[in-house]
Parts: sequence; C-alpha cells; structure tokens
Amino acid sequence: MADTRPLYHDFVDNFTWDLLMARCGWNPRERYNLGYEVCDRWAEDPAKADSTALRFELKDGTHGNYTYRQLRDLSNRVANTLTALGVKKGDRVAGLLPKTPAILPTVIGIWKMGAVYVPLFTAFAGPAVAYRLRHSEASAVITDVTNFPKIQEGLNEAEGLPLLKNILVIGDEEAYSGVGITNFWATVNGASTEFAIVETKLDDLAEIQYTSGSTGQAKGAMISHKIGLSILPYVLYAMGVREDDVFWGGADPGWAYGLIICLLGPLLIGNAATMIEPTFSAELFWQVAERYGVTNIAYAPTAYRALAAAGADIARKYKPSVRVASSAGEPLNPEVIDWFQRELNVPIYDHYGQSELLMIVNNYHAFSDPIRPGSMGRPMPGFEVELVDEKGNIVPTGSVGQIALNKTCLGYVFKGYLKEPEKTEALYAGDWHLTGDMARRDEDGYFWFEGRSDDLINTSGYRVGPFEIESALLEHPAVAEAAVIGVPDQQRGEIIKAYVTLKTGSEGSEKLVEELQQVVRKNVGKHAFPRQIIFTDALPKTPSGKIQRFLLRRETAN
Repeated sequence: MADTRPLYHDFVDNFTWDLLMARCGWNPRERYNLGYEVCDRWAEDPAKADSTALRFELKDGTHGNYTYRQLRDLSNRVANTLTALGVKKGDRVAGLLPKTPAILPTVIGIWKMGAVYVPLFTAFAGPAVAYRLRHSEASAVITDVTNFPKIQEGLNEAEGLPLLKNILVIGDEEAYSGVGITNFWATVNGASTEFAIVETKLDDLAEIQYTSGSTGQAKGAMISHKIGLSILPYVLYAMGVREDDVFWGGADPGWAYGLIICLLGPLLIGNAATMIEPTFSAELFWQVAERYGVTNIAYAPTAYRALAAAGADIARKYKPSVRVASSAGEPLNPEVIDWFQRELNVPIYDHYGQSELLMIVNNYHAFSDPIRPGSMGRPMPGFEVELVDEKGNIVPTGSVGQIALNKTCLGYVFKGYLKEPEKTEALYAGDWHLTGDMARRDEDGYFWFEGRSDDLINTSGYRVGPFEIESALLEHPAVAEAAVIGVPDQQRGEIIKAYVTLKTGSEGSEKLVEELQQVVRKNVGKHAFPRQIIFTDALPKTPSGKIQRFLLRRETAN
C-alpha cells in the first residue's frame, strides 16, 4: 500500500496555527478553558457524548470506563464541591493521586472553576510533598488514604501547612479524621452536576508543575491554559494519534508528560485515555495491550527496555495490535528500537521536551520521512526551535549549541518559575528560552543530542535534581558533604550515584550506605535514592566553593 503520509518539510511549510484551530473548530484567542476543551465540548456533541473518554484498571482488578458525558458530570461535581469549600479562581489545588479514575474529573473540575492544579508525584516522601504544598500556597489537596499520611506529616512539621484549608481524601474514613478533612467521593457524589464554567483565557495560569533543579529546591513551573493548543501538534503529528486508535500512555500523572500528554492529549481530539494502576511488568503490558486492542502507545525508555529484555515470545503470546510507539524522557537505546522493529514490526520514535515547554523536537509518526537512528528528530510544526550560543546567537549548521525555543511563538506555555524571577530571567537570551540541553543540527535539519549543560539526572524516565538528594543526605549526622550525579545504566538510562564525605569520627560501611539510602527514600522518594554511594575525603570544588559535579562525572566515565 502506498504511503500517503506527507513529508515533514511539505507539511511544515504550509502549517499555520489558524489552520490547525479551524480543523479543531476552535477560536481560543477569544475564549478558552482547558477543562471545557478536553471534556465538555465532546459531551455536548450527540455523536461523542456517550463514547469512551477514559478506560481504567485498578490494582484490585476493577476495570471500567467514563464516557464524555459522565466525565463532564463528575468534573462539574468536583468543581461544585471545591467551590462550596471556598476555593475560587486562581487558587491552587494540589493532587497527590495514583493512577485511579478520580484524577481526571478532579483536574478537569479544577480547570473549569479557573483554579490552578498542582500535580504531586505519589513516590515523593512527606517532606518533598510538604515543600511543594507550602511553596505553591495550595489551599486544598486531594489525595487517598495511602498517601494521606504524607500530608499529615507536613501538618506536623514545625512550619506546618498554614495555607492548606481543605484536605479531601479518597477511601475509608476510619483511616483519617480532623478539622478540614473531607471524604472525597461522599461529598462529590452529593454535589450538583450543573456548573457554569469560569471564563479563562489562553495565558491564564492552569498548572504549577514542579521540576527538579540542579542548584536548589524544586522549581514551580507555571503553565498556562494554552497547553491544550500547544500539545495538539504533538498528539496529531509526533505521536500520530488517529481517530481509530486505541491510545495508552503509561507515564505517571504526577509529571507533565503523564498528565498533559498521556491523559489529556487524546481527549483534545475526542479519543480516549487509558490508565492502568497495577505496577508495570512485561506480562501485564501485553495483557493490557491485547485486552483493549491498544494500537498507539507512549512510554518511558525504561519500559521499552524491559519489554525487549523479556523477549518476543511473551509479546506474541498476547497477539498485540500495537501500530506505533512513542518514547520520551531520555534518549532510547538504538538496540531497543531495532528489537521492536525487527521482532514486532512496531516503530518507536524518540521525542524531546521539558516540563516548562512540553514537546518541541520530535520524530513524527504522521510524516513519511525516514528516521535517522540516534537523531532527536526535527522541530515541532508551529514552533521556532534553534541551536544558540550563550548570547542567543544561532550557531552554524554542524556546530553544537543550546536547544532554544522562541518565546514569542503561539505554542509557548511557560509563565515563569513561581516566586523565582531571577531563575526565570536566567532562562532567556533575548527572545530565546534556553533549555540547558546541547545538540547539533545536520544539513537536513535533524537534531542530534550532545548532553545536558546542567546536572539533572534522568533515571527511569524521571528527571531528578541532585540538590534535593544532597540535602537529604546531609540530614544524616555522619555526613559532612554530599554530591550527586547520574551514571549511565542500560536498564534505567541513568542511576543515581552519591559521593559523600563524612564527619570526623564516622566511618563508611555497608550499614551506613543502607542508612543513607533510607534517608533519601524517606525525604525525597523511592525513585530518587542513590544506588551507588562512594565515601571520599574531599569533593572537587571551584574557588568559590561550588561543587564541580562534572569532574565527578568525568571521573566515573574514566
């Protein structure tokens, strides 16, 4: 069969945002609420109202789905519940929620009322959760009984959570009690299904996504309602989600890719999201793919590496119907890409983005251009992406420069770091938003990743900042100083390695290694503990005393 897909350059040359918006029946420059666009617009369409918006499976084996009509009614109930509790437009509402069906009506309801959603990763420990709640000034949080103790821990800290007025908990009331604590479902199910959506505009604040930094605490990236418009080219062209696809995105909704791309992305085009709560395994993956007839998947490289390692026999046992796959978070190993193509005839395409900018350089399932193994791909249609030097000058073809996005383009969603104007300003060189990631571009416009200019660690698809881990290690009474880096790992992309100097009188031991790992698990999260700990007499530093992590990376590489 002839390939009818367009070539990248032919499409990009004729792309305009107005044509895209006309295709979707939007005029977001006049009025735009993300909650309406991903839900109510379809619930009002007689042909779509009773089609599936979300299919889900829980750990206890329960599975089901929400239609667009049901999702509209549930999200209206959430909006009415929060309004009755005193939440208003512009207020911050956090969600510390696992992959369960409550999360989607919660987020949509928050946006409908003009409030701001603050996603929290459930693997975070209590102190990490408390920091984000305090920093975002969240007035309400929605969680479940499993994660409620982390909120309680923050309330019991010396600083407390003075602005947190309402806690809504999913689960048995015997597991929690107190002033300002509400049973989520009991209250939501009693609320009205009628709600007048609060008017918002493209540049109004929709989300505060915490992203790890290399030199300080996690930063709150402020993202506008424009994210729905911004990710639409990614959903349609990079992931290539079609009307007849059964889409499954496996990233955690505590992170930008999991929430914005995997859950909300397909809803923007009237497709459905798939959310699976049980812990990932190769067996489960292929079972789910067969059960729902999944044709289009998006996952982190860690998952694809695990599937390849499990072998083709287990995949063929379940007769998968997967058509295409997308990978994001870190570069995917070429041997894994080759395995999927060879054994399953499934192309996996690498995609690149950041929490602040979403997806901006990709390989595209919707275009017919051949993929160049190892390449990041080419810029997103409608986005002006270049490689620049530290002054914002575009570097020559073939030279290494920093990946940068022009902040004047319509798809730019970043509104700055909450309470950190200096760090926000440091991102810019003229109109260029600097990503901190280095690449080169060949003569045909393909980008090739060269490395990060900061110290962020990509482990199992999660971007982890060393400062938070180092701070946790310093909580141990034996530790004088600590430096954390990422080292290459075939399964996880990178693993976390810590260099630790000890106080006088303390000695390194296996017991101390275990204690330090437990400190990080408790204070940061299970995803962030150092798998390797080296005890050293001194750390490399600049004359001003800043730790030179790049020298530790160089030492490890040698």
